[in-house]
Amino acid sequence: MKISNIEAFWLRCPIPEGKQHRSDYGLLTNFDMTLVVVTTDTGLQGFGEAKAAVGSSGVCASIVTTIEQELKPVLIGQDVDDINKIWEMVYSGSRDHYAISRGRKFPILGRRGITISALSGIDTALWDIKGKMLGVPIISLLGGACRDSMETYASGGWADENNIGEQLNSYISKGFKAVKMRVGIMDETVKTSINRVKAARKGIGDDIKLMVDAHGTFSVPEAKQFCKGIEDCNVYWFEEPCSPDNRHGTAEVKQHTSIPIAAGESEYTAFDIRDLIEVRALDVIQPDSAIIGGITESMRVSALAHAHQLELAPHCWGSAFSFGAGVNVAFASPSAVLIEFSAGGNPMMYDLINEKIEVIEGRILKPTKAGIGFTPNWDFVKEFKC
Repeated sequence: MKISNIEAFWLRCPIPEGKQHRSDYGLLTNFDMTLVVVTTDTGLQGFGEAKAAVGSSGVCASIVTTIEQELKPVLIGQDVDDINKIWEMVYSGSRDHYAISRGRKFPILGRRGITISALSGIDTALWDIKGKMLGVPIISLLGGACRDSMETYASGGWADENNIGEQLNSYISKGFKAVKMRVGIMDETVKTSINRVKAARKGIGDDIKLMVDAHGTFSVPEAKQFCKGIEDCNVYWFEEPCSPDNRHGTAEVKQHTSIPIAAGESEYTAFDIRDLIEVRALDVIQPDSAIIGGITESMRVSALAHAHQLELAPHCWGSAFSFGAGVNVAFASPSAVLIEFSAGGNPMMYDLINEKIEVIEGRILKPTKAGIGFTPNWDFVKEFKC
């Protein structure tokens, strides 16, 4: 079965006013994603997501151009079974034959950034096709699930000190026993972030897992001050304390605190994750399948987590297709115990697909549907295509 076509659609859907939130990225009024569609010569289609931004909004035009103008001409006619070969073709470009024959990478200049995001969507779509070809979920192709179900955590938490407890409890009332809130530059001062976390812990009690996410916006001294201020709040992890460009700074923060440090959603390829591990910068690894290089590279990151005895917690903030990719990777990994579930206004998780994503009492069951398990609502795609 050969690749006959590859398409990319930039979708931008307004978020209803009542479900909008404000963070360090500003007021989120739209949700963007790049839907990647790979079609075979038999008409079978696979779907994936490629990201132009870690958050909800981002201009995806460059990803669409990269996929349709640069990668599609190279990949048309390739066997859909050859997922590893296709990954090497994109990563090494015209020198891919050297990479295959010598057993090491000869990467293109764009070995990080848009090209790898574009590859991420294509890679996931190929895994989707392979699962559909065999009539099994992607998890079966990855060696099967380590667990029958997994705990999810509600990812949100933008409210101020007076309302953060109520906001997090609104997630808990739906069955979640783990929640995440945002901190950092959006609060203007470290003290404000500390006070919000203290209010959150007081509001939800001691039995709920609480994670905090700074989106990489603290300086190293600020992150240290923040950690000291929340030491008695029993925080499950502190996510992206500093800029992803400052891995040594993140490592310094980790050495300063007993709070587990999480990072990885802004990284490209397992090589970036390796570099974080080498400087002992993290305890929890968070690859995003729509950024890091697809399911293929996410599983390589999973192997790093396993080898270094670190927790794996895929970043699943995006559409249903990157969520599905992260879920399959998490279930296949012995190092993963939690799955992120978007608690913000997210039409790409619900309205984009024909299927319903179910979380029951804070847990999600292992995937059972063929491929990634989701199919696009083409009326939605037509309406919100840029």
